[in-house]
Amino acid sequence: MKSHDVCVVGAGYVGLVTGSCLAEIGHRVVCVDSDPRKLKSLKAGKVPIHEPGLDEVFKRVVKSGKLTFAASVEEGLLYKGRRAEVVFIAVGTPPRHDGSADLSAVEAVAETVAKHMDGYTVIVDKSTVPVETGDWVSKTIQRFNKSGTPYDVVSNPEFLSEGSAVRDFMKPDRVVLGVSSKRAETLMREIYAPLKATILVTDLKSAELIKHASNSFLATKISYINAVSILCEKVGADVGMVAKGMGLDRRIGPMFLNAGIGFGGFCFPKDLEAFHWISKQKGYDFKLLKAVQEINALQLSWVSRKIEEKLWNLEGKTVAVLGLAFKPDTDDMRYAPSLEVVTGLRARGVKIRAFDPVAMERARVLPEFKGVHFAKDEYDAIKGCDALAIVTEWPRFKDLDLRRAKKLMRTAVLLDGRNIFDPEKARALGFDYAGVGRP
Repeated sequence: MKSHDVCVVGAGYVGLVTGSCLAEIGHRVVCVDSDPRKLKSLKAGKVPIHEPGLDEVFKRVVKSGKLTFAASVEEGLLYKGRRAEVVFIAVGTPPRHDGSADLSAVEAVAETVAKHMDGYTVIVDKSTVPVETGDWVSKTIQRFNKSGTPYDVVSNPEFLSEGSAVRDFMKPDRVVLGVSSKRAETLMREIYAPLKATILVTDLKSAELIKHASNSFLATKISYINAVSILCEKVGADVGMVAKGMGLDRRIGPMFLNAGIGFGGFCFPKDLEAFHWISKQKGYDFKLLKAVQEINALQLSWVSRKIEEKLWNLEGKTVAVLGLAFKPDTDDMRYAPSLEVVTGLRARGVKIRAFDPVAMERARVLPEFKGVHFAKDEYDAIKGCDALAIVTEWPRFKDLDLRRAKKLMRTAVLLDGRNIFDPEKARALGFDYAGVGRP
């Protein structure tokens, strides 16, 4: 295997996982981040995010010297005399108010790389970016590459799911390389050679579209089954059985057909909005994407609607919310459904008792959670409440002792926003139970 010198710009979820895993498969990696506090934590051997398996990989590659850190792109490009052959841009691309992606950080990195690269360099867009970003990165480098240093721009979209990001990197379904030269393709194939993965080589624009198209399709599957769940509730059918029947069709498959209170996280909402914005900019109104967003927005109000059905007057009532992170196995609170749930209930005068295994420290500082009681565990959250709402399907919640829970509650109302309990068993114990799309 041929080892390369790599610079990863950005030490967030994507950058830190990418940098750690590239070092794990044998490359020499310098991870750049401009946040002094984060950099201090990384240099002290601390991973600032919760991601299963990352801590072990991180400590191993830092100890071996394969992963090091720098405070600037200039330092990362020539770290201790080693010139970076490949630069991965993994900075944030937050959404603007109009739905477009803010690419100013990507532009800033491209400009700096152009000014300081010394020898042929491959600049890789790893951040999720809209189609044609690669062209703009290339134009930016041309403008500031006064020495005429040869380079190539590559689109290499990430397909990392929070909660399984390390596994997704090490055992990917595919590696997508959008390239414009054979030289760049050869170098990128060497970078990923240790993974023994399926590599799809495309043009730059196709690679950029694959990421947005993939995430938008998965979000569409979720909203589709959630729309079906609404119909199931109205006619008395079981969405679990409907989804199982659909998923047994090999053309459809069972993944992302679990009805619930809607999707969140930083990727799906942002990528849907960006993909819709791009389409409109190019003269095509991709109305299906707007429908997916509208269905999800309705589903996020499921808990508030069901609690009102069960409890009549909400003012002064207490609700236990189990699960704050947008999904299990992460502490990420960005666009988490719990934000909508808590905001909606508090607007109606409801008192909230909340618990999450790992995300409470991040939740405490958010304005939506001001005045919320953060419990020490599930049972402390449930104590004295008028209703219990399952918002995130952490595995430990599935093992909840419902007999004990009922004794602690003021009113035995159970809103199963992720369908983790058996409705018949819950009702047999005396719960007024409601599940998503369940009769």
